[in-house]
Amino acid sequence: MSVSDQIAIQLPYLRRYARALTGSQQSGDAYVRATLEAALADRALRDAIANSRAALYEAFTRIWSTGHVEEPAGDIGGGTHEQAAQERLAAVAPTHRQALLLTTVEEFTRDETATILGLDLQEVDVLVAQAIAEIEGESATSVLIIEDEPLISMQLEGLVTDLGHTVVGTAATHKQALEIFERNPAGLVLADIQLADGSSGIDAVEDLLKFGEVPVIFITAYPERLLTGERPEPTYLVTKPFQETTVRATISQALFFNSTRAQD
Repeated sequence: MSVSDQIAIQLPYLRRYARALTGSQQSGDAYVRATLEAALADRALRDAIANSRAALYEAFTRIWSTGHVEEPAGDIGGGTHEQAAQERLAAVAPTHRQALLLTTVEEFTRDETATILGLDLQEVDVLVAQAIAEIEGESATSVLIIEDEPLISMQLEGLVTDLGHTVVGTAATHKQALEIFERNPAGLVLADIQLADGSSGIDAVEDLLKFGEVPVIFITAYPERLLTGERPEPTYLVTKPFQETTVRATISQALFFNSTRAQD
């Protein structure tokens, strides 16, 4: 596969990873841009990326570890929440966060994660465990599940309950989601895109957000409908079929960042 083809396929997912890592689309994209600029200037790196998805993330990691990337001027949806999120992130070691995201959300193997981070397997296992311990100390919240497949809805409900949260309701359509949320506003929303009656989970979420800001995790078999690069994209996106560890880690990330809003 050519380097341009490999990057075209992986770029949306690298941007997702960068957003989750930094808590900001603007900051994440700045590091992704620097990674691509480094690839353009280094033929050996381009050849490595052409043959390996992990090589792209390894290059990103080297850029990220320097911490010397100039972000674009302007504030895209940041403000004091963005500043608070960055301050809170300082309490979680970057390598811990990276190990967790790489092995869960990005679904790299332990071996691939070790290569990306320049660590051994035992170190990766320790970092993942430490990351979970550091970000799972969030208060319990209420959760709305928007999912039209009963078995998946039940699986998510069980997972959320096991994590100590309360499910305020499950909705299979746009209309049901709004009705439930109006009665019981949730502190977190898990949403599919394609719903039972042909309605859109994206539209449902947009309407829910009119009631106030709430973290949203899209769980979908159609990530390309969200990873378009044409608008601010969701920080939290899990691809079906999913691993429960991925959803668990993403919930922790979403609540971790959202908890900074109380400081605004």
